[in-house]
Amino acid sequence: MDTKDKIYSAVMVVSAFVLTFKWIMWLGNDDPVIYVSAMVLVASLAGMIMNINERLKKIESEIEAKERSLRVNIQGVEESMDRKLDAMVVENRANLKELTGRLYR
Repeated sequence: MDTKDKIYSAVMVVSAFVLTFKWIMWLGNDDPVIYVSAMVLVASLAGMIMNINERLKKIESEIEAKERSLRVNIQGVEESMDRKLDAMVVENRANLKELTGRLYR
């Protein structure tokens, strides 16, 4: 959790308190439970958003790790195919050389 995320969460809670305070005072009600519940509601919302952010970061790092391993595996398959194709080309050239030698005899 970054410091800026904590700051944003604190700003959300404070702004929810101020907004609720002004709104409730405008309506003429003075119940402190409303203020506390609004602050708890916004704090839980901020916590949920930060939790989702952490999960997304974790998923992103897992995807990057799998992508790296996939790249390495693809490179290994490519090198293996290159070796096999080179061996096949050498074998085909030898066979072709042998066939052309037989034709000219």
